[in-house]
Amino acid sequence: MAQPTFISDPPSEQEALDAYSRAVVAVADRLAPSVANLRVSHRARNGRRLDGGGSAVVITQDGFLLTSAHVVARSEKGGRASFVDGRELGFEVVGSDSHSDLAVLRADARDLVAAELGDAERLRVGQLVVAIGNPNGFAGSVTAGVVSALGRSLPTQSGRVVDNVIQTDAALNPGNSGGALADGSGRVVGVNTAVAGVGLGLAVPVNAATRQIVAALMTEGRFRRAYVGIAGGARPLPPRLARSLGRDAGVEVVQVVEGTPAAAAGLRPEDLIVELDGSPVTGVDDLQRLMVVERIGAKVPVRVLREGRELTLELVPAELE
Repeated sequence: MAQPTFISDPPSEQEALDAYSRAVVAVADRLAPSVANLRVSHRARNGRRLDGGGSAVVITQDGFLLTSAHVVARSEKGGRASFVDGRELGFEVVGSDSHSDLAVLRADARDLVAAELGDAERLRVGQLVVAIGNPNGFAGSVTAGVVSALGRSLPTQSGRVVDNVIQTDAALNPGNSGGALADGSGRVVGVNTAVAGVGLGLAVPVNAATRQIVAALMTEGRFRRAYVGIAGGARPLPPRLARSLGRDAGVEVVQVVEGTPAAAAGLRPEDLIVELDGSPVTGVDDLQRLMVVERIGAKVPVRVLREGRELTLELVPAELE
């Protein structure tokens, strides 16, 4: 009769962990000191004081933290941030941008552990990601999964849509908002923002556009942006135009909002926008990326395809309030 095999010596810690576990543990060890548990108070309409919570990520040693705008949207004066080392610090809201669902906080500290920010543009579907936050008040909780999809859209409380949102199956729950979504190297590639269903979490990507917003919130307390006033989506270009432009898509105008710069410029539904101020437009995210403060009130050419004809219109973007 076969005899069971016994290991004479217990396995070492490294031997006991498979490659996946080692990756998740390494990310948790690296990032946990940089994720804070937030307690935020606000007054309801009936005058009662209500307590809420969320998470935040340390982005500088001297006390700047990044979180979701909706976590601190109704904060009166700020709140308290607690860390895994036992410290609890007061914080104030430095700046908030509801259009991107991002906010920057400042805690009274000079020796925090700052997380390294990555680049969500390099993510691939199926890649390992780790979420660290404080779901339901359980500080320092870690969940892991994969990037389920990229390029999702997320409606914010302001009515604007955040594009290129990351979808993950890493478990997220109330309280995870504002926490870190990290890649396998421990770099923060997203700010967890919403639970869209069982096994369906969404995170605002950390990329070049996000860095611009964060920098403006840190220095000015707000992020100014221009707007056009259309609803649209990506559409393939006709083969001839695709060959001449060297790209295969533009933005089809689905709706033009009355009284907006787009209406004043003469844009119409079914127009196909291919270029704005000399820059190629292949998706809605390109349009939003081009709506920088310098274009507010400036005349910019917009190149469109209308009923098979190419034409250039003059657009004057206005400031998005």
